[in-house]
Amino acid sequence: MTGPVSRFRTLPLRSRLALLVATAVAVAVAAAAVTCWLLTRAQLRSELDNSLQNTSVLGAEVQAALRNCATGSNPETTTTTAYLFIQVVDTNGNRCVFPYSEPVKVQAQDISVARHVIDESLHNSTTEKGAAVRVHTERVFVGPGAQAAVSVSRPLAEIDASLNRLALLLTAVAGLGVVGAGAAGLWVARAGLRPVDGLTLAVEHVARTEDLTVRIPVEGEDEIARLSRSFNSMTAALASSRDRQSQLIADAGHELRTPLTSLRTNVELLARSEETGRAIPPDDRRALMASVKAQMTELASLIGDLQELSRPDATDPGPLQVVALHAIVDSALERARLRGPDLGITAELRPWYVRAEPAALERALVNVLDNAVKFSPPGGSVEVALSEHGELTVRDHGPGIPAEDLPHVFERFWRSPSARALPGSGLGLSIVARTVQQTGGEIALRPAAGGGTVAAIRIPGAPTPPPEAP
Repeated sequence: MTGPVSRFRTLPLRSRLALLVATAVAVAVAAAAVTCWLLTRAQLRSELDNSLQNTSVLGAEVQAALRNCATGSNPETTTTTAYLFIQVVDTNGNRCVFPYSEPVKVQAQDISVARHVIDESLHNSTTEKGAAVRVHTERVFVGPGAQAAVSVSRPLAEIDASLNRLALLLTAVAGLGVVGAGAAGLWVARAGLRPVDGLTLAVEHVARTEDLTVRIPVEGEDEIARLSRSFNSMTAALASSRDRQSQLIADAGHELRTPLTSLRTNVELLARSEETGRAIPPDDRRALMASVKAQMTELASLIGDLQELSRPDATDPGPLQVVALHAIVDSALERARLRGPDLGITAELRPWYVRAEPAALERALVNVLDNAVKFSPPGGSVEVALSEHGELTVRDHGPGIPAEDLPHVFERFWRSPSARALPGSGLGLSIVARTVQQTGGEIALRPAAGGGTVAAIRIPGAPTPPPEAP
């Protein structure tokens, strides 16, 4: 069974805000009204007590009341509209009522005052007809050796009537305040949640149409504005990611088309030779198989690069560990010498230790060296150096990179016009840049003095390995 809290949570946010505002105002108004009523009652009672205490009764009037009691002419059942009742009380609790007064029930406090136990008393009582009165009793002199007290009373109806009217007035004001607060709360909720409504409509539009170009106007610096800016940033990032994904697919399809077309042509030639029985000349067959092998190698390399780049930039590349950069460079140099046996590759490596994922770092360095080997002229040279400050430079003596092409060299699938005739996919330097950035380093290409290109890589580290943790 659902309780009030569960039902409250199912209400719309706008209704909950209005209800909370109305409830808070109602509690505040009720507390203020009750406090006001109690303070007013206390003030009226205090003024009534002061009035009773300041009322003086003459001794002659007391003697006259006592004589009336003695003669039996005391009016115990007088009907009067007076607002002041006076009577004399003796030590036995007997009373003598003043003319034009109503008899008031004698209380224990009155007898105590008559017996001189206490000097005076303020208390509540009732008339014989049941009307509530406020009584002030004090000692009075009635003759030698006699003890008595005089009680002065006033009806509480005059105070109660004023308090009842005040209670009705406060109730009406409180009711109007609560209704007004509820209406104001609903208006404030609508005005405050209007940007949220816009955000909701935008999210629903994106979910329905997958249109990531939607932007929400941002006004002010409050939480709603921050939420709107965050939504705009999110949709912009999603749109950029989708565009990059689409571009990657389109570029990958374009790059795959060339080797696949060549493979298809070569395989069709081999199949036709088998179907027709016309043998391909041995030299042509060897060239054809070499072409198939080269295209398969290029496809395998391209697929490997695509798998590497398919991981998001935020994906953890693997556990980072302290590795010797000079040792990884030396291992990459061995592979580079195999790919460029006619090149003179020299290296001057100083010790340098970095935190990186070894396999990814070695792959990145191999890509850098492959570029240097690929663009070096036959019989040329490649100089590799790792300084004592941790800067790795790879310098070739190839045609170099035009200045207008330098800003694009790390873009995916980008290839300079001079490199389009050479094997490759244009993904190598993209992988290098991302790997270096993941280790906290940086890479840059710049023209070399005398021709060629210098690739400079700097990764934070130290010339000595850090001490092992205990």
